Amino acid sequence: MTPGARRALDAASRLFYEHGINAVGVDRIAAEAGVTKKTLYDRFGSKEQIVVEYLAGRDERWRALLDERLAAAPPSPAEHVLAVFDASRAWAEANGSRGCSMVNAHAEIDDPEHPAYALITDQKAWMLQLFTSLAREVLAPGEATPSETADRLARTLMLLHEGALVAHGLGIFPDALGLARDQARVVLGAYA
Repeated sequence: MTPGARRALDAASRLFYEHGINAVGVDRIAAEAGVTKKTLYDRFGSKEQIVVEYLAGRDERWRALLDERLAAAPPSPAEHVLAVFDASRAWAEANGSRGCSMVNAHAEIDDPEHPAYALITDQKAWMLQLFTSLAREVLAPGEATPSETADRLARTLMLLHEGALVAHGLGIFPDALGLARDQARVVLGAYA
């Protein structure tokens, strides 16, 4: 990526997260990045593609952080689940107070034909799959057999996690992610 394209993507990413995708036009991105609109269109082709790259970049960084946290977590399956909540809390502290960029983007992009739509929904499906894998380990370590109980536990953990991300973004009460982690521990305790 050229330096101008990198500046444009960095500016777009910051602006989209802080102000919303629909509220930010290519003129503003170009001005903030110190590039021309031609540079934006030459590199990205469209505003929609800039949105895709913004979301893909955040998702890539999120997955890298999560991988680090899971690798550093104690070997207990329940601790791996709690590490997801810890990673989200660390991410939120380091990357902004407006909540989940995927949830925020979905609030603005509800057209399945938009090029970012699949990225948004795939990221959340990936999170559910992660919680499902972790729930299976909690319930039956070493077994890969799916179960209705594991699916239910995974969905419960996902609801806690996603609800906390939304509550954090709205600023309704302090430390929503910490509370969700505490509640996840309670839920996991029922399966100990």
